[in-house]
Amino acid sequence: MSLLAVDVGNAHTVLGIVSDGDVPAHWRVSTDGRRTADEWAVLLRGLVGRHFTGPDPISGIVLCSTVPGVTQAGREMLARHFADLEYLVVEPGVRTGIPVLTDNPREVGTDRIVNSLAAATIYGGPAVVVDFGGTATTFDVINAAGQYVGGAIAPGIEISLEALGRRGAQLRQVELIRPRSVIAKNTVEALQSGLVFGVAAQVEGLVERIVDELDVALEDVSVIATGYLSPLVFDECDCFTEHAPWLTLQGLEMVFRRNIRG
Repeated sequence: MSLLAVDVGNAHTVLGIVSDGDVPAHWRVSTDGRRTADEWAVLLRGLVGRHFTGPDPISGIVLCSTVPGVTQAGREMLARHFADLEYLVVEPGVRTGIPVLTDNPREVGTDRIVNSLAAATIYGGPAVVVDFGGTATTFDVINAAGQYVGGAIAPGIEISLEALGRRGAQLRQVELIRPRSVIAKNTVEALQSGLVFGVAAQVEGLVERIVDELDVALEDVSVIATGYLSPLVFDECDCFTEHAPWLTLQGLEMVFRRNIRG
């Protein structure tokens, strides 16, 4: 059975067809909190329309969102335009199957819980998931018992670049690619070096501290890179053991099965 999984982030929304953990088709669009439920429905049908028919049609939709306004619009969209399908909005109260050992479990982003569920299920614990989004880079930690124990949030690569462009009189937007070397010979590559290698060093440093705090050996920890900007940094970090670009979509499928299929 194919499922449409929708992961709404602050800057981008990722959609994917998921079937038993495989993601044969996927799309990424900008997140616009002004879109109405009807506009979201038009967008989904325009991108995914052919997958609602055919030999393996979509039979369910699962959505998680870090943007409250979009969460509401998504809920209305599903009820109004996709009522003939089984659907689920992942939010506090929905069974995920992973214990959340934080001060206030309800404030942890659903995407972070979903990532942790997928990591614990696929790779086991202990594990660290590093999700490279445009707005934030998040670090989520699963202990050896498969429990979510917390994490860290750092500014995302894109938002850091935008901030430099706004506040630096002689700085500007640049393409996010790996520069020729760490020691840059021009302003464009200096920005790229600071962002790419700077984030890589930040990730390695935080992962090292997290592993120390878990009191386990680094070789016993799965360190998983995900998020659409992960290819930019993955090869620059020695700490990663896995690259799982569709981890969130895979986790959404797991939550859907647990809640809709029992």
